[in-house]
Amino acid sequence: MTQLVFLSGAGLPEWIWDEVRQILPVDSLVVAYPKGSASLRTYAESALTQAPQRFTLVAHSAGGVVGSEMCALAPDRVEGFIGVSACLPPAGRSFVQAMPMPQRAILGLVLRLLGTKPPDKQIREGLCAGVSDDIAARVVADFAPESRALFTDAVSARSFPARSAYLVTEDDREFPAPLQSRFAAELGGQVETMRTAHLPMLEDPAETAKRILGALA
Repeated sequence: MTQLVFLSGAGLPEWIWDEVRQILPVDSLVVAYPKGSASLRTYAESALTQAPQRFTLVAHSAGGVVGSEMCALAPDRVEGFIGVSACLPPAGRSFVQAMPMPQRAILGLVLRLLGTKPPDKQIREGLCAGVSDDIAARVVADFAPESRALFTDAVSARSFPARSAYLVTEDDREFPAPLQSRFAAELGGQVETMRTAHLPMLEDPAETAKRILGALA
């Protein structure tokens, strides 16, 4: 079975995938993102240097734009793509441009004025909806700002692998289900739904692992 390469959402620590990875009977790694003002291309190039020669991507949230760029740079290495509430803009558009109005305008303004680390309260109530208070506190403590370019650089033209799947998180406060359905259509492949918020790997790791394994099969 192909090795899995996990791409976390923006700012999220690598440990969010620990329980899912322990359940899955397959080798895996979690990509460490570059620090500083790296471009989206640099994110993708860094991820490719950490990945094995051939792999299946599991991309969450903003990790979707990184995965998209990896498919553009090394399509022969990406054997499969599983999006988990992943942002997958059309080619030539960015994470910000993939958001609906007025969220697009608000996000662009926030990035310019405040940077890429949301207030702790927003992380707890939005991003961490559905998880325990202890886990939410740990996410807040370990949340790290990303390069603004991760959100503003346009994704390159790319082709996703034929073996693709998208997991829609129905109770998501960050990406509403209709928006995720648009991203799923961009990816192609099978679509499944989960009754979780934006962090299914923390809210229900067993079910998340089950869905990933089903997509691999």
